[in-house]
Amino acid sequence: MITIFEVAKNKKEYLSLLLLADEQENMIDRYLEKGKMYVLDDNGVKSECVITDEGNGVLEIKNIATLPEFQGRGYAKALINFIAEKYKREYKIMQVGTGDSPLTIPFYEKCGFVRSHVVPDFFIDNYDHPIYECGVQLKDMVYLQKEF
Repeated sequence: MITIFEVAKNKKEYLSLLLLADEQENMIDRYLEKGKMYVLDDNGVKSECVITDEGNGVLEIKNIATLPEFQGRGYAKALINFIAEKYKREYKIMQVGTGDSPLTIPFYEKCGFVRSHVVPDFFIDNYDHPIYECGVQLKDMVYLQKEF
């Protein structure tokens, strides 16, 4: 049975999962403590999500990841749906920033997100090493949004 629960303390216990979505620990440190963390358990932890209040009615997904061997089974989508249901009365928009990757953009679009804006050179300016996904270097942060 799938359960989703909030993790309020010892969030770094899930660092290996967090690093799947954001491979530089000091970047995770920027949002981990101020954010709310949810973990999905299905006979063991499979997925996590960290969200933050960005003000002006915007809730942002800062980190979402599923263990590689369990990807494609709907766990991340279940987390997004859980968060949307839980926070729909408090926020107007859910947003997520990600690299312009063929792995992540289609996933968010399937979840109902649409492209909003781009922060040029985000990954170049904020990470101490180049980040590659599907053989392509990530440069710009692409924001996608979904209305509640």
